[in-house]
Amino acid sequence: MLNFDMIAKAARRLEGVTLVTPLLESELLNKRMGFRLLVKAECLQRTGSFKIRGAYVKIASLTEAERAAGVVAFSSGNHAQGVAAAASELGIASTIVMPNDAPAVKLRNTAEYGAKVITYDRVTVDRAKIARDVADETGAVLVPPYDDYVLMSGQGTIGLEIANQLAHRNATANALVCPAGGGGLI
Repeated sequence: MLNFDMIAKAARRLEGVTLVTPLLESELLNKRMGFRLLVKAECLQRTGSFKIRGAYVKIASLTEAERAAGVVAFSSGNHAQGVAAAASELGIASTIVMPNDAPAVKLRNTAEYGAKVITYDRVTVDRAKIARDVADETGAVLVPPYDDYVLMSGQGTIGLEIANQLAHRNATANALVCPAGGGGLI
């Protein structure tokens, strides 16, 4: 179960690894919307998204034996880049399963972070099965894009940052709007 202590521990683990991204505000946009809007700029993380947070926390939590076997993940891009970058920084081999029609820049960046990239046809092939097969064959640890409490603790550090940044501004939030694909961020 995910809890606050796990998120606080993840925040300590990410110190010096990820950016504390700003809450951005536009006076003109606030006026147009009719309320104050603050936007957490996770696009400023070095991999372009929040995914580096969870990937790093998950991979850093592995035992030495697990690290030696490497990691495998499946993603169309953001999780791929996060896992590849985190694994590279931690000196761990990574294999990433990506659709052959993923954006070229995401395929290239994932490989440039040091991952072995396996492409597949998303219409006819199950990416999770490919990743599980790689894990079974190599002993690599599967790093899922969501549905993992350790990984989600890393994503949860965004909430801590938002709370601290709002307190620093002496502000409170009436609502938090968050995208929800797999649910790992929310």
